Amino acid sequence: MIDGESGWGSVLQRVPERVDATGFWVRVVVLAVFTLWGVVLMRLDYRVGEFAEAFLHRPLLVFHEAGHIVFIPFGEWITILGGTLGQLLIPLLLTGALLFKNRDPFGAAIGLWFVGVSLLDVAPYMYDALHPQLMLLSGRTGEDGGHDWIYLFNSLGLLPRAQLIGGLTHTLGGLVTLLSLGWAGWVLRLQYPRLAGDVLHEE
Repeated sequence: MIDGESGWGSVLQRVPERVDATGFWVRVVVLAVFTLWGVVLMRLDYRVGEFAEAFLHRPLLVFHEAGHIVFIPFGEWITILGGTLGQLLIPLLLTGALLFKNRDPFGAAIGLWFVGVSLLDVAPYMYDALHPQLMLLSGRTGEDGGHDWIYLFNSLGLLPRAQLIGGLTHTLGGLVTLLSLGWAGWVLRLQYPRLAGDVLHEE
């Protein structure tokens, strides 16, 4: 662990005494791939739902639909919100497990990356609520029903601000994605001086 670090610093920046060189360079490649991928996803136009064409939209959609099912016991409103909660909570739980159980801040940073891009995926759905154009799983647009965020914004009196909230959510997603990449890069920077060839375990 980093000398002199305590509390959250020791959790977020944990570095073993000896770092496996092969594992380190694999993480460098992983960070490079996720950086490029993140930039591509952030550049997609949320106003026309371009994220729906991205590969990552499909697994996130699975988490979304699972969220609806998981939150059924909590009533209709939470069940509908549960789709968005599901696709955000699953990567958050992954982040927490990697950080606190596995004591792997680099892995947790990649988990946080998925939180960020999940927000990027939610943003077009929110933006679309005011003037529905996106095609839903039903094969129809939200004007015909089944649009989570039309229902949610209407219930809160926020439908006229749907596009503003969608834009802010996209910005937040981009910031979280960049934060995760910065965190991962910082962890690698701390690990580099402790490279020790091939080791069986990182202590």
